[in-house]
Amino acid sequence: MNVLISIDPDKRVSKIDERIYSSFIEHMGRAVYTGVYEPGHPLADKHGFRGDVEALIRPLELSSIRYPGGNFLSGYRWLDGVGPKKSRPVRPDLAWSALEPNQVGVDEFLQWCERIGVSAMLGVNLGTGTPQSACDLLEYVNGSLPTAFADLRRQNGRTAPYGVKLWCLGNEMDGPWQICAKTAEEYGRIACETAKMMKWLDPSIELVACGSSSRSIPTFGAWERTVLKHCYPYVDYLSLHQYYQNDGDLPSFLARSDEMDGFIREVAEICREAKAGQNGDHDIYLSFDEWNVWYHFQKECAEPPKWTVARPIEEETYDLADALVVGCMLNTLIRNADTVKIACLAQLVNVIAPIMTEPGGRAWVQTVYYPFLYASRYGRGTSLRVCTESPVYDCDAGKGIPLVDCAAVLSEDETGATLFLVNRSLTDAQPCRLTFAGETDLRVDDWVSLRAQAADAVDTADETPVRPETVSGAATSGGEADFTIPPLSWNMLRFVFPSRGKKRPS
Repeated sequence: MNVLISIDPDKRVSKIDERIYSSFIEHMGRAVYTGVYEPGHPLADKHGFRGDVEALIRPLELSSIRYPGGNFLSGYRWLDGVGPKKSRPVRPDLAWSALEPNQVGVDEFLQWCERIGVSAMLGVNLGTGTPQSACDLLEYVNGSLPTAFADLRRQNGRTAPYGVKLWCLGNEMDGPWQICAKTAEEYGRIACETAKMMKWLDPSIELVACGSSSRSIPTFGAWERTVLKHCYPYVDYLSLHQYYQNDGDLPSFLARSDEMDGFIREVAEICREAKAGQNGDHDIYLSFDEWNVWYHFQKECAEPPKWTVARPIEEETYDLADALVVGCMLNTLIRNADTVKIACLAQLVNVIAPIMTEPGGRAWVQTVYYPFLYASRYGRGTSLRVCTESPVYDCDAGKGIPLVDCAAVLSEDETGATLFLVNRSLTDAQPCRLTFAGETDLRVDDWVSLRAQAADAVDTADETPVRPETVSGAATSGGEADFTIPPLSWNMLRFVFPSRGKKRPS
């Protein structure tokens, strides 16, 4: 049977917040050292940051980068990473059993973000840290008054405030693996007081409170309700984190984004409950600030030596199936644009990342790079409601899983739309018929497909069997289009509505 996709450009979910196309860099493994930063590398700039890595990051058009953690955040003393580098201490990083040389700190990271045109999303330590240390960092970063920490920033060579607007109140504080983990009551209280003080200091900032570290943690739901009971008046977003694994059941793995959708809807409902219960005057939106596929390194049971700098941990080699799941997760974020306003692909370089490097050597991209690249470039505008009639399948992850997963975005100038589709079928191509209501002269502007000979095909520095390719063959008539997407493939089709104007979508 044909997959029937019906879209009315006037039936809209929400404008897509550009911050859903953000990423994450933690002081973990080789994300920073020999990742983005490697003085002495042949392509390093005068600041020590790798130009070849920057050249791969720029096309992603990231809105924000979350920093410096992650689990690392809960033991981080930000003052260790400012001032003359030769005076900075080396510390044991308890989160990842590594040594932290503090050669990249607040100033280096924020100035790097400025050079590559990306906003920063900073975290404050609420593990070993305090509300006061959080305010001290905010004063250092954003302060304009003649106060001690703003003056320290000036002494360190930065006169103007950085103006960072988005801040995270700790990281995964419900997790027993976290340095100084907290109960929901404990975290709710410290998050409330920290948020209150930070907004007194800088009312222009937005704050993200920690939600559950995953949907499967036993306190999920109760944690969110307790945290919002305390800090609803002072926070703007609640975080969600989720990683998915392939345990050998490929059909179930490809269906995991269905679970992600349920996670989003449950947390969004809890946020609405909190607003109603406190007679609130503002909505709490969602920050899905860690999401990805993560399992290869864990399966290999590799354990590099501890207490080294740039300890090479959690370096995934992603395959085609992983890219398809990432594509489905991006579709889920787009479809939930009314509640999810921030999302960070975790992470950016070397650690569970789309970009990999060799120390002193090459940099290259992995399969998961491509769905994010095209979604970030062409998934900006307004999320549209999509009615899909697709063959379905049952698996351990759920029943009635559509073989074709779909999201649609109306371009910002409203003269076209982009369709993102994943064919989950392992063996069968899927003929699709698309109908755009009210359109009389639909045209295909571009069709890009990502596929390979096998689900476990990977890209390396030497071979790239999984590459996006331009496809032809879509037929249009009036407001309809017919096309067939290959088995196990991610696809992007861009359409133009000539009747809406001559300008093509950017």
